[in-house]
Formats: sequence, structure tokens, C-alpha cells
Amino acid sequence: MIKRAFDILVSILLLILLLIPMLVTAFLIRIGSPGKAIFKQRRAGRHGRPFTILKFRTMRIDADPYGSSPHSGDDPRLTRLGKFLRETSLDELPQLLNIIIGQMSLVGPRPLYERQAEKWDDVQRRRLEVRPGVTGYAQAYGRGQLTIEEKIEMDVHYVDNRSFWFDLRIILRTVGNILRPRSEVYEKRYSNDREYENDQ
Repeated sequence: MIKRAFDILVSILLLILLLIPMLVTAFLIRIGSPGKAIFKQRRAGRHGRPFTILKFRTMRIDADPYGSSPHSGDDPRLTRLGKFLRETSLDELPQLLNIIIGQMSLVGPRPLYERQAEKWDDVQRRRLEVRPGVTGYAQAYGRGQLTIEEKIEMDVHYVDNRSFWFDLRIILRTVGNILRPRSEVYEKRYSNDREYENDQ
């Protein structure tokens, strides 16, 4: 209950403070490339229930929404503004609405595709016991440098050890990461498993 109250309070406060910058960002996305400013995609939420995640669009409208993630900022699918938004994680700001609705939390395992969850064993599926997060343990401490197997392992560790102070540490680390745009946000290799790699 405390975590949920904290999520709602902080999300509302951030939406109030960032409303104008978010509207400006949406406008710049629209004039920078054809297509909508908000990108919507179906993901697996708490207990595996599907929901629609919201993001600022960072790719060109003709890019496959379920294709592989960019491996560098030079990916031709990325828009100029999209590259900046990804490297600062500001493309995730619309998910504050997902939090208020109750589909996400500020901190938790990042929501993945439903077909990805189907590949997990019972231990890995424990990451679905909590609401997915805008940021998480794996994102704050590794992100693109980690494979999906390493991220899931860190997600399960988070579920087993979650606390208010653990969340606060992750939030502070995430803020620090946002303040220094970096190329490490891009995945070097999605998975150690070739079949998994080809089916992301």
C-alpha cells in the first residue's frame, strides 16, 4: 500500500511538473517525422496480464514495432529526436499514466512481450509477481550491457529483496543515468541463446 501510494503521488507530481515539456516533446516528435507522438504496444503485466504500454515514439513510423531493438544510435530506424529520448530514457515518461492507472510502478521489472514470458521457467516467471516498472534493478545497473537472461536474474533478485529503500536506490541511480546520456542503453546482444535471440 505504501509503494502504491508513493507511485501515485510521485507520478502525479511529475506529470504536473513535466506537462509542458512533455507536450513540447510530443510536438517535436510530430514535426520531426510522420506519425503519432505516442507509441503503444502490448506487454505482459503483473501475473502475466496484458496491458498497453505508452512511450514517446523514437522510431520512424514504418519500423517493425516488434523488431529487434537498436544496437546503436546510428540505427536508421531511429529519428534524430528519438535517439536523444532513448539515450536519456525520456521516452518512458508517458508511462506515468500507466502507473496512475495501476498497470505499472515506478520501480519493477521492465515489461516484456507476452511471447517472451512463455519461454520462462517457474523461477523466471516470479518477475511477474509484481507490477512492471518504468525503471528497474537491471535497467539502473547494466541495461544494454546485460543479456535477457542476466536481466531476468536481476529481476527475480529484486522481487525477492524489494523494499522502499531498494526502490529509492534504484530511482536515484536512474536519475543519475538520465543526467548523463550514454550509448550503453543500446543492447549489445539480446540473449545468449541463439533461438531466443532470433525470436525477440
